[in-house]
Amino acid sequence: MTLDALAAEIASQAEAEARSIVEEAKEEASRIEDKARGEADEASTAATSKAERESAQISVEVVASARQANQKRALIARREELDATWESVKEEVSSPKMKGRKGILDSLLKEASGSKTGMVMRPVSTDRAALSKSGFTMGEDIDGLGGFVLETKDGSTVLDYRFDFRLEEAWKKSLGEVNSILFGE
Repeated sequence: MTLDALAAEIASQAEAEARSIVEEAKEEASRIEDKARGEADEASTAATSKAERESAQISVEVVASARQANQKRALIARREELDATWESVKEEVSSPKMKGRKGILDSLLKEASGSKTGMVMRPVSTDRAALSKSGFTMGEDIDGLGGFVLETKDGSTVLDYRFDFRLEEAWKKSLGEVNSILFGE
């Protein structure tokens, strides 16, 4: 074998080995690329799935929060309407021109008539004129929507016949009906 033939043989073997190495490298690169694509797809699918779950959860929370905020606004609006109605009722009851005022005072006087002895009547100023003929000794005016209190001369006992307490009791008893009228419930 000549030197040229040996060189050609070595070159041929080197070329074949190089092709084999390149072929193996291409196959390895293809496997690595396939594996990387698979892992990327898995990561993408997992990220997408997680994002969709989080998005759904956030959506549920946003809806619940909005619903709760709406309920709170509705309750506040209802409370404001009830307060306004209560103030309107108190204003009406405190008016000297309220229809039936004299009848209410007569009823309260009849109820209080057994307590005349030793009692001083302290009327709400609105009703002083109407109560002055009651037969009770008249004292100083008191605050209130209407009516009077009876007080012993020493101030130790007070019987309250003002409209305020009775109106509050009536309001509490009829609050369900008031809600039904105002809010259709």
